[in-house]
Amino acid sequence: MTGEPNTRLADLFGLAGWSKGELARLVNRQAAAMGHAQLATDTSRVRRWIDMGEAPRDPVPKVLAALFTERLGRVVTIEDLGFDRHGRTGKRRDVRSAENPDGLPWAPERTAAVLTEFTGMDLMLNRRGLVGAGAALAAGSALSSAMHDWLHTDPAPTVGAPRAGASLHADPAGYDRYEAAPIGSQEIEELERSVEVFRAWDAARGGGLQRKAVVGQLNEVGGMLAYHHPDHLQRRLWGVAANLAVLAGWMSHDVGLEPTAQKYFVIAAHAAREGGDRPRAGEALSRAARQMVHLGKPDDALDLMKLAKSGSGDEMLPRTRAMLHTIEAWAQASLGRGQAMRRTLGEAEELFVSDKGDGPPPSWMQMFDEADLHGMQALAFRTLAEHEPAAAVAAQRHAKQALDLRAGGRQRSKIFDYLSLASACFIADDPEQADRYARLALVSMGETSSHRTWDRLRQMYRLTGQYADYPKIEDLREEIQLVLPAKKTNRSATI
Repeated sequence: MTGEPNTRLADLFGLAGWSKGELARLVNRQAAAMGHAQLATDTSRVRRWIDMGEAPRDPVPKVLAALFTERLGRVVTIEDLGFDRHGRTGKRRDVRSAENPDGLPWAPERTAAVLTEFTGMDLMLNRRGLVGAGAALAAGSALSSAMHDWLHTDPAPTVGAPRAGASLHADPAGYDRYEAAPIGSQEIEELERSVEVFRAWDAARGGGLQRKAVVGQLNEVGGMLAYHHPDHLQRRLWGVAANLAVLAGWMSHDVGLEPTAQKYFVIAAHAAREGGDRPRAGEALSRAARQMVHLGKPDDALDLMKLAKSGSGDEMLPRTRAMLHTIEAWAQASLGRGQAMRRTLGEAEELFVSDKGDGPPPSWMQMFDEADLHGMQALAFRTLAEHEPAAAVAAQRHAKQALDLRAGGRQRSKIFDYLSLASACFIADDPEQADRYARLALVSMGETSSHRTWDRLRQMYRLTGQYADYPKIEDLREEIQLVLPAKKTNRSATI
């Protein structure tokens, strides 16, 4: 007991709208349902948790996390409630603060536990048809400050690390539905192939339809990581976890679950580093940066990109560096920094062509090809055109090149290209061509589950206003209004 109020628990308690007596009754009922019938909590104990900072014993933190998750419609972890995990006190420096509420970076032995708990809560929400609401995105500067030193160093061997075949004895909250057991190279190969299937599906149809399957697979992998395999297998398993976490984050972002997406990107960075793959950790953080630009937070994106680029190590391939440069350029364009954006895109082109392809790229880079390079350049110039209308010409050129190069199965990317092209045409005072490309985007949008395409369509719709008197554009505006769903007010939760 600290004697000080647990402000994090108090804030969530206020959002939930329970009385202290009601929460005590719910804890007892939920605990009994989870096999802890002996638990007896009362109003005075709840008051001590909130007002005096008393830390309840296991399994109460897990019970509270489940209750608040269901009540608030978003994942609430034990850390979110202001509690340390049982048995971890004193093993590492407490780095939590108001700016760094998750205590980043996590200790190595906690990554699998956090991964499994978070995915388990996410699946519970998914089953009940709830959406992420009321959570807040951490600022890019806060994530960068918390993770900088950690990402720039290699994982240190754990003193007294368990031998191969021993369980990690991670937090039981994360593993109550999965008993840790050894797996071999064949099972890991199957998991790696499943990642490719999920990745291809996401590129073709968007994140909504397969998100639950990816989260469920990641939850299973978290359980597997509780068993300490030989180092070469454990590293591969961490790689699978990183790839699945990035996909879960990207799919969550694609359907508007923004705080959930950010958490998965951070989990992915931790998993990649545990597997010794610093470039993958940097790429995971670059996804969080893209998310920030999409949500209108380019300064936060630049903070994250600085960390992603510097922490990725010397082994990062030129093509991967080119991709990171295109994201940085998009953030610069959002701020109207045309000169910086053009310089960064020039560096991206040089890096891309300098990659001789001497060896196969990592699986997670295979989606970034020449078409994607032009697609990101089109997006950057189209974004800059809001500040410098002359940039719309370059945006049109790159968007057309991207469309010419797009391979099959990349439907969502084609929609983005069409919308970039249509928006650039509107800015360039060419409503006839803009109407054509906007309709090509509309034809395809019903075939995907991507909310991000709707967001880009809304951006383009705003540009149609000055041409509302044109008969074709008037019809286009009516069609867009019929297609677009009502915009939810909780999607872009902020600090």
